[in-house]
Amino acid sequence: MYLNKVFLYGNLTRDPELKALPSGGQVANFGIATNRTYKDKSGAKQEATEFHNIVAFGRTAEVIAQYMKKGRPIFLEGRIQTRSWEGKEDGKKQYRTEIIVDTFQFGADGKAGSTARTGGDEQSSPKDDEAIKYPDEEINPEDIPF
Repeated sequence: MYLNKVFLYGNLTRDPELKALPSGGQVANFGIATNRTYKDKSGAKQEATEFHNIVAFGRTAEVIAQYMKKGRPIFLEGRIQTRSWEGKEDGKKQYRTEIIVDTFQFGADGKAGSTARTGGDEQSSPKDDEAIKYPDEEINPEDIPF
């Protein structure tokens, strides 16, 4: 049995770029950065950053392009894929390794009282002395935009 599975949690390095495929589907391309902290031989703390090329298709691509922006955290699950093509200028074979998204979750930015943007309306977190008011009616899952 073989396994090609990737789990990444990092911050977007650029805004997702949404494009239409000839088939009519959507594709989003963006990058994320992940950090790793370790101690070197002398015991000094070091940090290494890796940059990943990410590709999402279909409804996943549309949701990511709509809600995610540069700097926002994301948790994604997918697979590694390397594609190749002939270079236009020199004819040399070019390679690009990408992560193809299967599922994702919006990451928590860890900022208490941070502002969330949904559909252009700005909402801020409630203050400690304010009570959260929940709607009286049930939430219909079909009303959720994704």
